[in-house]
Amino acid sequence: MSELDFDNKQQDQRPSSIARRRLIEATKNSIAGLASCFKHEEAFRIQVCIAIIALPSIYWVADNVMEGLLLFFVIALLLITELLNSALEATVDRIGLNYHELSERAKDIASAAVFCAIVLAAVTWLTLIIT
Repeated sequence: MSELDFDNKQQDQRPSSIARRRLIEATKNSIAGLASCFKHEEAFRIQVCIAIIALPSIYWVADNVMEGLLLFFVIALLLITELLNSALEATVDRIGLNYHELSERAKDIASAAVFCAIVLAAVTWLTLIIT
């Protein structure tokens, strides 16, 4: 190994280089997760379609930047909650498809979280549209 190769290898191991590689890998994994959820979860596809319609509508519904951010955040919260619900359901199904009270409870609670996010988004949007 030449001195130049050794210097390049040391340079690649700098904390900033490692952090950059980890960030790139984490981003790839996140995109793969989004794609997988979109491919396998109908509820997520429906919510993405709603978001595609709702997000541009913020321009007409919101009277100021704060209202616009609020409308954006409730849509984002809904999508995040659905992603977490889908992850939990996949994990429970991976453990076993046999009925178990705790599995049912976990799925029901995750579903309730999505329902709460839907209600929050609907109430927020309707309130700002009506007022």
